[in-house]
Amino acid sequence: MKEIYGKEHVNIIFIGHVDAGKSTLGGSILYATGMVDERTMEKNKKEAKEMGRETWYLSWALDLTKEERSKGKTVEVGRGFFETDKRRYSILDAPGHKTYVPSMIGGASQADVGILVISARKGEYETGFEKGGQTREHAMLAKTQGVNKLVVVINKMDDPTVEWSEKRYNECTTKLAAFLKGMGYNMKTDVFFMPIAAQQTIGIKDRIPKGLAPFYDGPSLLEYLDNMTTLERKVNAPFMMPINGKYRDMGTIVEGKIESGVVKKGMGLVMMPNRDKVEAAAVYGETEEEVNAAQCGDQVRLRLRGIEEEDILPGFVLCSPKRLVHCVSAFEAQIRVLDLKNILSAGFDCVMHVHSAIEEVTFAALLHKLQKGTNRKSKVPPSHAKRGDSIIARMQIIGGAGSVCVEKFEDYPQLGRFTLRDQVRTSRQLF
Repeated sequence: MKEIYGKEHVNIIFIGHVDAGKSTLGGSILYATGMVDERTMEKNKKEAKEMGRETWYLSWALDLTKEERSKGKTVEVGRGFFETDKRRYSILDAPGHKTYVPSMIGGASQADVGILVISARKGEYETGFEKGGQTREHAMLAKTQGVNKLVVVINKMDDPTVEWSEKRYNECTTKLAAFLKGMGYNMKTDVFFMPIAAQQTIGIKDRIPKGLAPFYDGPSLLEYLDNMTTLERKVNAPFMMPINGKYRDMGTIVEGKIESGVVKKGMGLVMMPNRDKVEAAAVYGETEEEVNAAQCGDQVRLRLRGIEEEDILPGFVLCSPKRLVHCVSAFEAQIRVLDLKNILSAGFDCVMHVHSAIEEVTFAALLHKLQKGTNRKSKVPPSHAKRGDSIIARMQIIGGAGSVCVEKFEDYPQLGRFTLRDQVRTSRQLF
């Protein structure tokens, strides 16, 4: 059995419009770091060629289901794991298609760093970025789900319509920079742009050859990730882990990202909101191996004793008996209205995504409007709110079990941060 402590662990999510090359980039990284062996790569190459999909073989390292491979479209959040000399990484490959936005939100809530994949190919960049494309919505969702560090890779720079053109690279980055700045990203500290060609694995592990892109003198993608500043982790806080998945395999298995604290084999835990007392019978790391312990930031699977798989629902949280997660039917929150066609007033119903929970909620009351710049609260409750406004509102759970596991944002950001969506549009979100 292995001890998991050691190298720092980072969760990365690939986001961006459908067909930008997210899965291909993931496969390219796994290949460059030796996580996918030559034999598997050759097998994928052969099968992809037989299907007439020769260029898709790299993406198959992450797209594992038949549906995903035949359509060339990621449906679930694909997962991968790789290691460098400095860090351990988990890849979350989010679906780019708008039908699967809820999956993307669930993935983003587990990520530390976002890699926004943009296609430089003529027509593809425009489709992804203009109204209706997923580039904007994905960047918005990543920010509101707490992905505060963004690496923007301009992919397909080797395409015949681009041919490593500096003009095209600048065209893609200039518009994006203005948009991301408006989203609240600090362009000096939070965002880094780089050109790559994932299909050719150029700019992934090694720096781009000088002759190809004289305009770019920066690090390769893996070099940049390895040299990022260390992430803050709540290792000494009580254990909390939202449940992202569950299944039965010689007992009950749950999976998720540890948001705070440490879990060890044999530890007594509580499954909220039902207060079921359980025991962590085994802890597994990303590489499927059993480990003695795992800590905040790690993606793990736990074999639980004392609970049946059918008694666990999405949105449940596993925590330390010393400090149970709060379970509420109503709460007050600060909300920023990002994208809304009409006005918002009390009685407005929508869908809330918080960690792995999805619940129907209503605006029970609008309490304060926040002044732009100072965030000072209005004395009189506003009658309504519109796009661009920031407000404090009382939210009431109206769907499902009638309650949800949440925390104060100051105490546990990832359990106190949520996204509200009106039908299929992302309309309001907490920053």
